[in-house]
Amino acid sequence: MNKADFLFRGGKVFTSTAVRRPATAVAVSGERIVAVGNDELLDLTGPQTEIINLDGKLLTPGFQDSHVHAVWGGLDMIRCDLSTESTKEGYLSKLTQYAKANPEKEWILGGGWSMAVFPGGTPVKEDLDAIIPDRPVFLPNRDGHGAWVNSRALELAGLDANSPDPADGRIERDPDGSPSGTLHEGAMNLVNRLLPPTSPEDYLRALLMGQQYLHSLGVTGWQDAILGDYGDAGDATPAYLEAAGSGQLTARVVGALWWDRTRGLEQIPELVERRNAGKAGRFAATSVKIMQDGVAENFTAAMLEPYCDGHGGHTDNSGISFVDPKILTLAVPQLDSLGFQVHFHAIGDRGVREALDAIQAARMKNDFNDNRHHIAHLQVIHPEDIPRFRQLAVIANMQSLWAALEPQMVELTLPFLGEPRSSWQYPFGDLFRSGATLAAGSDWSVSTPDPFAAIHVAVNRKAAPGQEEDEFEAFLPDQALDLSTSITAYTAGSAWLNHCDEAGSIETGKFADLVVLDRNPFEGPKNEIGLTRVEQTFVGGQRVYSAAEAN
Repeated sequence: MNKADFLFRGGKVFTSTAVRRPATAVAVSGERIVAVGNDELLDLTGPQTEIINLDGKLLTPGFQDSHVHAVWGGLDMIRCDLSTESTKEGYLSKLTQYAKANPEKEWILGGGWSMAVFPGGTPVKEDLDAIIPDRPVFLPNRDGHGAWVNSRALELAGLDANSPDPADGRIERDPDGSPSGTLHEGAMNLVNRLLPPTSPEDYLRALLMGQQYLHSLGVTGWQDAILGDYGDAGDATPAYLEAAGSGQLTARVVGALWWDRTRGLEQIPELVERRNAGKAGRFAATSVKIMQDGVAENFTAAMLEPYCDGHGGHTDNSGISFVDPKILTLAVPQLDSLGFQVHFHAIGDRGVREALDAIQAARMKNDFNDNRHHIAHLQVIHPEDIPRFRQLAVIANMQSLWAALEPQMVELTLPFLGEPRSSWQYPFGDLFRSGATLAAGSDWSVSTPDPFAAIHVAVNRKAAPGQEEDEFEAFLPDQALDLSTSITAYTAGSAWLNHCDEAGSIETGKFADLVVLDRNPFEGPKNEIGLTRVEQTFVGGQRVYSAAEAN
């Protein structure tokens, strides 16, 4: 056997395999792992071998983010990124500085504000008017399901008290009916259709900046959850193709092509064409993203029963199914028969059930196959639907960072879900015990893409250190996962979801997608899991991040 290029030794190796034999060393040659074992691997060292002493720390497979918006996150980073602030005053200060520093910008763009900062989760135009009265402002919130705009933006869009709500969204209004400054869901399109197009150069810059950030967190691959004409970001597919073709895309990426919810089955041939054209290097657009509902905080997540009014009563609003379930049960079998993976967004229990029903229709028509359909977010699942994930071979795509009590949950969600729905939230433990396959992701730029922040919540059902004040108790602790299961979901589980069968675990012959941590989180208290940091990240045997060089 040839001598190794890298030898990792002196720590513990988490292999993410079903049989976890004790290992303390891994040898890498070229882009592959050539041996997994212990000190006997020293025989593979030569004069050119770089020996990486783990010094008691943990080596893991590279993390794969099963639901992320890497280009959107990068765009936020190069625009006015509000995600680093946590108060209205902080937002306004940052916007004032950005507007002053960029007098040439026709529009003030950015985003990342939190609904929990504002009463009812709805900021108002007057606060923006006071600091930026002369230029339009458009700022999506962290979850991308709402936007904060100023009066100039509303004026350019022609929106006033007489403007109707779109079928797939809502204009937040003042008592006199005039728009108050928050646009929900499809109502965002009334303004963002006016935005200046993002240049190809900015798309590429955003992608590479997002990739650099994700690599720093140990993420070696991901599924970009929306590629297509959605929101203000537009279609980042050309940026992926350019980066993949030039070798600048070091991550392994699957693209999820956006299902236009204003259209029907006639768009399927176009999706086939886009899939055929969307392959280069480490990138392949082989998935289709269907956003079946909205989010609970603005009452657009699709529920089986109406929302509560926050005071013990009920409303007549049960959310929005963005795609008619009848169309869904026709579209998904067709997509399945064409070899597409279907990637659902489903938050409410009705949204989840409609997605499962559509996959069941595909199974009945096409039988079982290897397309690996998955449902992301899974905030509220009716208990009767838990077993269907295993029965239908549907991957449960967790964004576990959200499964904790924090202001948005306490103030904008629990009072409006009521019981028993509040206790049906993020039932990851039940899904695991039912035999469902688990994958994990972040939904960045909605929330941090740090895998260990999400893993911390999955294990503790409490926010990770630094994410929220430690004032809340554990949220539905019976739904917690153990650390091994959580890491496996974020590595092998997400790699399986992405059809990346040659990565996701540390085994001889697989790609050397590896992460060196700054500690062994299995040996510390579980309430410190979220403090874990990444020292080095490798993709295909190439070092793509080093904390020592970054600092």
